[in-house]
Amino acid sequence: MTERAIDRDGVRDSGPGRELGLRERKKQETRRRISDIATGLFLMRGFDNVTIADVARTADVSVNTVFNYFKTKEDLFFDRQEEISEQAARAFQERRPGESAAALFRREFLEGLDRNAHQTAFHEGAETWAKTVMDSPALTARQREIGQRAQDELAGRLAEETGAGPDDLAPRMAAAMIFSAQTTLINEIVGRKLAGQSLQEMRAEVYAAVDRVYDLLEHGIGDYAVKPGRPGEEDAPGEK
Repeated sequence: MTERAIDRDGVRDSGPGRELGLRERKKQETRRRISDIATGLFLMRGFDNVTIADVARTADVSVNTVFNYFKTKEDLFFDRQEEISEQAARAFQERRPGESAAALFRREFLEGLDRNAHQTAFHEGAETWAKTVMDSPALTARQREIGQRAQDELAGRLAEETGAGPDDLAPRMAAAMIFSAQTTLINEIVGRKLAGQSLQEMRAEVYAAVDRVYDLLEHGIGDYAVKPGRPGEEDAPGEK
């Protein structure tokens, strides 16, 4: 997410160092209000059971007003994904000297757990959000699309950072592995929440899982799941 200035009225801007005018602030507030109302309806009734007309009526605006701010119903649900992508891009650009991409995302995930960030699903209500997505084919498809766009964005940044050519698979593979690690961890947290575990009950195991997953990511899986030889068998060539 880009750093945001705060104007004299305490309203955050969408760009660094720039104050919003009254008209733009009003539009931003209307957009956020419509989105919040829509999200509440989706979580309560299910995404596919709520129409744009339902959202407009509850928000006391016209259907055309809703579409002025959001092109599709899915955009109402995933209205903050652009902010999340911007935040990830900014974190990558400003990572610490000597910090690798994998180390950065490990740190970011652990810090997200510390503050119960919604990006990690380690917060109250994460299971309700996840179930709403899982119950809707449209939301499931959009979430997959958003994830792929973010992965492609990271791959592009990795390629630019390392000077990789268009035929170099390394940036795409690295981005895919990082996103797979993140998705696996988020699914684990959501699964535990759906099974009835509290954040406190799962906390220690989740933190350990993050370290385990990122240890594999940072150090490779070359010695992971090596099949042991039978008793008395000679070591394979090169083994000692």
